Amino acid sequence: MSAAQQVRRRQQYLEELAAASLGALSGQAGWAYRGRRLSRHAQTLPLRTPHLRLEEDDCTLDNYRAVSDAIALRLLHTDETLHLAARPALPETRLIYDLLEQLRVEALVDPDMPGVKENLARRFTDWCLAFYHAGLTETSSGILIYSVIQSCWSRLMACAVIHETEDYIETTRASFYQALGADMAGLRRTRFDQAAYQQHALNISLWLEQELAESLEEQDGEEGDESEARQRFALFLENEDEEASLLEEQAASPLPSHRRGAPEELLPYQVFTTAYDRELEPARRMRAALLDEYRQALDTRLAEQKINVRRLARQLARHFSSPQREGWHFGEEEGIIDGRRLSQVISSPAERRVFQRERWVPEASAQVSFLIDCSGSMKVHGEAVAMLIEILTRALDMAGVPTEVLGFTTGAWNGGRALKDWRRAGKPARPGRLNEVQYLIFKPASLAWRRARRNFGALLKADLYREGVDGEAVQWACSRLADNTPADEGVRRLLVVISDGSPCDSATNTANDEHYLDSHLKQVVAQQTRSGRQAILGLGVGLDLSAYYPNQLIIDLERTLDNALADEIVYHMALACRHQGV
Repeated sequence: MSAAQQVRRRQQYLEELAAASLGALSGQAGWAYRGRRLSRHAQTLPLRTPHLRLEEDDCTLDNYRAVSDAIALRLLHTDETLHLAARPALPETRLIYDLLEQLRVEALVDPDMPGVKENLARRFTDWCLAFYHAGLTETSSGILIYSVIQSCWSRLMACAVIHETEDYIETTRASFYQALGADMAGLRRTRFDQAAYQQHALNISLWLEQELAESLEEQDGEEGDESEARQRFALFLENEDEEASLLEEQAASPLPSHRRGAPEELLPYQVFTTAYDRELEPARRMRAALLDEYRQALDTRLAEQKINVRRLARQLARHFSSPQREGWHFGEEEGIIDGRRLSQVISSPAERRVFQRERWVPEASAQVSFLIDCSGSMKVHGEAVAMLIEILTRALDMAGVPTEVLGFTTGAWNGGRALKDWRRAGKPARPGRLNEVQYLIFKPASLAWRRARRNFGALLKADLYREGVDGEAVQWACSRLADNTPADEGVRRLLVVISDGSPCDSATNTANDEHYLDSHLKQVVAQQTRSGRQAILGLGVGLDLSAYYPNQLIIDLERTLDNALADEIVYHMALACRHQGV
């Protein structure tokens, strides 16, 4: 694995720990990080306060823990309806108002949680010092904002301001003491009453907005005024842009506005034609001799791998089985007395084996489907993917868990017959998907692993790999998963998507918005995740898939498969089911 992949794996591990910590503190399940952005059940949470935003150089365990602790306190102590009802409209005022509410809940940390208190104080202090060392306090607006934030934090936490900048802000603090002293004192006094507290927070925010506006008027026309304004807005611009982007992401329609001069409207996903779409079994379309050759090559490579399949099967059985009652154990020394042995109690008073106990056995209560991205870039990973699928399906079969192995590609490069039909129709605008998709079935759920393993050799066929329309493929795989399992709440359904990148179909991308297929995939995954009918796990082949899948794992298929990799995949399969509550 490359150094960059190792760094990303490390970050993913830290994010999983932080999400678990947040779930434990807040009492809410389903938390995950998607590209350093916190989400719950595929809905990204806007972080309206700047000290909770994590950049690439901030991704340490301490910072992740601090953000998780801060968000948990916000969930526990803030009435969002009450907060948003009084939230100001202007950006500067809104920034301070949001920040003061976050500081309020951080001041409510339980005294029995000194670690949480320390995490929060360290994160806020580090952010303040970074703001100071970046030179953003060198203007009158910057030092005013910084001084107000420091003073409010000091009052709320009943502690001194940061020692390193105490002398630097002393004069500025003295200048607004008379105007804000009463409201700052009221912050700590009313910290347990959100409604009373937010009135003080709003007064401070509005005063600061007025002071900043007057400062700009005084500097109007002076040299450097543009730089002053830019530095003034540097603190909150990223937060405003983030919140706007999140609103766009979570809109009812999945797609951003068309970027080819069309009106600013959101477009639904559509398909130009389905006349050439096919669902087929690749093994049936290959020469038997070639398929056997590929199968023999796989067997040779599998013999070199270092995975204990029986051990893996036991792990999967623990995760995907539930205890079922199956009769009784008789002749026990404790339990429920066996009425048939009462005479034995009389004839042999010393005999103790006259009890019975219920017998429980593990029984598989899940189905797992694998969906393989068969786009052109996955061609080099075909053999490694086939071996991984072979090992996982064999272990699941031994654990009694039904499996299905599916794939997706296109029938042609660059649109094929669908693109020709679109051209003959006069190239109407916004045609939607322009290609002939092919859905591949390597192993149906009804077929046991031993009878289906020969079909996995088809994954080595080079001309199978073309382009990929991921969103529709995930929909198709989820519908098959639902059809193949009984409508029983006790049955867990898991879809594992193996891919090395984003959707790619050149004809569709050329005729539509450049993010058309990306947006559709995100919408489909979000819809399927919210439905709660199944869990979805993305296995990224050397790539981070968190932009598409809330539950994902980066895997390195360039090395020999081993027990460590298998254990990690099984762990994330189980974790995805727990996050989804299935």
